[in-house]
Amino acid sequence: MICNMNRGFYGWILILGCLLVACSPGLEYRYTEGRIYGTYYHISYEAFHNFDEELWREMNRVNSSLSMFNQSSVISRINNNESDSADYLFCRMFQLAKEVYQVSGGLYDITVTPLVNAWGFGFKNETFPDSARIDSLCLLVGMENIVLKDGKVIKQLPGIQMDASSIAKGLGVDLAAEYLEAKGVVNYMVEIGGEVRVKGESNKKRAWRVGIDRPKDDVTAQNRELQMILQLDTGALATSGNYRNFYMHEGKKYAHTINPLTGYPIQTEVLSVSVYASSCMKADAYATAFMAMGLKKAREVIMATSDLEGCLIYEEEGTLKTWVSAGLKSRIISEKDE
Repeated sequence: MICNMNRGFYGWILILGCLLVACSPGLEYRYTEGRIYGTYYHISYEAFHNFDEELWREMNRVNSSLSMFNQSSVISRINNNESDSADYLFCRMFQLAKEVYQVSGGLYDITVTPLVNAWGFGFKNETFPDSARIDSLCLLVGMENIVLKDGKVIKQLPGIQMDASSIAKGLGVDLAAEYLEAKGVVNYMVEIGGEVRVKGESNKKRAWRVGIDRPKDDVTAQNRELQMILQLDTGALATSGNYRNFYMHEGKKYAHTINPLTGYPIQTEVLSVSVYASSCMKADAYATAFMAMGLKKAREVIMATSDLEGCLIYEEEGTLKTWVSAGLKSRIISEKDE
């Protein structure tokens, strides 16, 4: 009798276990998309569980820390001299920004905010500045005038402000990717506004395919044309260019890349830069820096830096030219003829 009862008990356990397995979600590719940071995100990942809400929360952490449009964010409160306290994300951003600032010789500078606003490319809509206005604003620019120590931001002048837009989107991509990896996800692609980080393979059982746009003056981004397609199974790719964020004033084109050393928009022969790196935040920041540095200096830094690869699309005597580093060239599967 006892043996029969045991057999019956364990039989029910076995049946219950089978039912639980049958009802459990299986490993499958999942997809989520939406709006964030004033643009769109698209995330594909293979997992047993749906992490859509958690991924949204991870990405939205950037808004709370680094958004200039959010007056209660950490960076806004520091800019407005309401606080000197930095959180983890601000410190992470600042550390990389300081590195790129030094590598670029000051051409990448998150304290360029007053000038970006003055030229109409920031979070304030100001008028076209005159030379006197530019000269006065240049006094507030320079990362050497700001120090981060023990979680506190020390500004040499109260008017110094920071703009993390050239790095924050990449950080948002990294936060989503890092969350997925922490959950054991080995196949994913995270994309926010064209900035991408991938790992593993897509649902087509091949490396992820990522396109690099051919630079065309098109502020609407409606007439996109690909310059090349890459296959990536790890790492991040970010692109910066002056072909969508610009305006015309008295017949002259003014692009959003501002030279922190002169105070004026900078126009080099480089039209677009795509950087491949281990993190999207690093790729994002260096892509912006290389736009300001120009073709020769950008190439030198890429070739001298082991964890950076790049694609520079530039104009030479009216002809579109492309330079691709060796490490990135091996990942090209399709390329448009020049």
